[in-house]
Amino acid sequence: MPKKKKDAQSSKKKLSLPQADQPVDISGLSYEPIETTLPVPTTTYQPDGEESLIRDSYSATAAAEVLDRSYHAGLARYTGGISPAALATAYLDWSVHLWLSPGKQFELQQKLFRKLARLNRYILSEALVPGNGHPCIDPLPQDKRFNSDKWNTWPFNIIYQSFLLQQQWWHNATCGVRGVEPRHARAIEFMTRQMLDTMSPSNFLLTNPELQEETRQQVGLNLVRGAMNYMNDLADNLSGHSGPRELSHVVGRDVATTPGKVIYRNDLMELIHYTPTKPKVNAVPLLIVPAWIMKYYILDLSPHNSMVRYLLEEGHDVFMISWRNPGPAHRDFGFDDYRKLGPMKALDVIEKVTGEKEIHAAGYCLGGTLLSVTAAAMARDGDHRLKSVTLLAAQTDFTSPGELGLFIDDSQIAFLEDMMWEQGFLDSSQMAGAFQLLRSNDLVWSRIIREYLIGRRESSNDLMSWNADATRMPYRMHSEYLRSLFLNNDLAEGRFKVEGHAVSIGDIRAPMFVVATDRDHVSPWHSVYRIHLLADTPVTFVLTKGGHNGGIVSEPGHPHRSYQIAIRRADDNFLESDVWAATAPRHSGSWWEAWSQWLRAASGGRERSAESPETTKHAKNALPAPLCDAPGIYIFER
Repeated sequence: MPKKKKDAQSSKKKLSLPQADQPVDISGLSYEPIETTLPVPTTTYQPDGEESLIRDSYSATAAAEVLDRSYHAGLARYTGGISPAALATAYLDWSVHLWLSPGKQFELQQKLFRKLARLNRYILSEALVPGNGHPCIDPLPQDKRFNSDKWNTWPFNIIYQSFLLQQQWWHNATCGVRGVEPRHARAIEFMTRQMLDTMSPSNFLLTNPELQEETRQQVGLNLVRGAMNYMNDLADNLSGHSGPRELSHVVGRDVATTPGKVIYRNDLMELIHYTPTKPKVNAVPLLIVPAWIMKYYILDLSPHNSMVRYLLEEGHDVFMISWRNPGPAHRDFGFDDYRKLGPMKALDVIEKVTGEKEIHAAGYCLGGTLLSVTAAAMARDGDHRLKSVTLLAAQTDFTSPGELGLFIDDSQIAFLEDMMWEQGFLDSSQMAGAFQLLRSNDLVWSRIIREYLIGRRESSNDLMSWNADATRMPYRMHSEYLRSLFLNNDLAEGRFKVEGHAVSIGDIRAPMFVVATDRDHVSPWHSVYRIHLLADTPVTFVLTKGGHNGGIVSEPGHPHRSYQIAIRRADDNFLESDVWAATAPRHSGSWWEAWSQWLRAASGGRERSAESPETTKHAKNALPAPLCDAPGIYIFER
């Protein structure tokens, strides 16, 4: 018995986390599986022959599941990670209900005949007096494909008008069919729009007058360059190379250049402490938690648009988590591992380094969702170290996640899980398909036209170089996130558990600063705004111009930037999002300035010397020396 006890203690010791200055070894870590669909073989006595039958049944079931998962993983390589079953279910729902709706069919026939009549009248008027006909239909405001005057000449005016009429008819056909599940209706409308965009006349040389003019001016050399670009990209894809051959902005040289030290490292993250630029700093330090789906330096790009550098110049003491790029060895790291080894461990280190008991925390995108869960768990457990919570384009209620939600249901998640199960992670290229579909005209077809038909590679900027430097996501983490938060909305509905007990955003008492962007396809601002329904603490809400990344990286001096800001106190009445947008005051410039002032006010205006305990205690060996200079080593993992 004593020997067994000693072995148990030894085994427990192997599971302890490494210190910052120790090499990382995860070989001894083990995790409970997310879920299992396999029957558990019984050890109860069975009559002769039945026990072997149970074992055979278990083996057959396990083999069948392995076969199914392997097949789905292979199929996902050809579908871009999109489940054929999910699409088939949506189209079956729509087609059956349309077939059972003779009134809708009659209405569509009427619309078809009316559109054909309008098109014929337009063709006749253009044939008699070119340029005198009134267009049948105008493009949507966001559709820039047919803006050139060249599209108003014969026969291209007829081509693009007929395409827009066809696009409008299919929109009528896929919307408003009674009985179709709303989610299926949105998916059908979205996917049909993607298929129509594929056939747009702007995508083809023979039907695009702008491309024809470009080809005439360059005597076809644009097509030669485009063919070479296509062959280079094809070779990269066949060789498994992802992203551009050479990034124009190099990490540590052009981007992520703000001086700092890596003061802690574990198997999931490095913690960077940036060097203050002023002799006195805001007394309350600031921890930034980026999303694990991206490299952290989106917030430390070039010197002129680095949020970190701006905060330092404003006198803030800034710490940043740099997530590791996970590989197969990290397949069983889950959401709670990221919480404990990420923000919770970072808070412990910052408290020890600075001697401060209160800390500001900010989270971007999924990092904001992780921070929300962390803050809720801390509030539940009586841990009051968070002085404030800032959420940047981060969702806490996934009731209305936008068009990205069209890719998330049980069928789609099971398909993704099988794809991740085989390799242990979700690769960045496998995530890119869904995000590109959300803005296919901007991210797919415009690039194809520019690079393969015009023959011109777009010059890369710092944001584009960062976007190409993508990361992976562990199997368990991504599955838990999609099922618990995105699909089941457990956090908003009080079912998300941390260490066996549910957490609630309503428990957070620290004031919140929440930023949303008005053209966000990843975290739609109406969804981010729902924090007002969950939080029982003062919420300063900001709606800024821009997209998911561009609206956040919105440095002072950036042209055409503005934002709306308003404070909702804990006892104020709720305003729906559209009413808020219509009444909140608008300010020109960058929201960074308002945030910096808010952080300083939340700290009570208290300052301390930039010569922190981190510096003074090194001589006494009370704290370990920094591990390396920023940006660290995890940022370079591919």
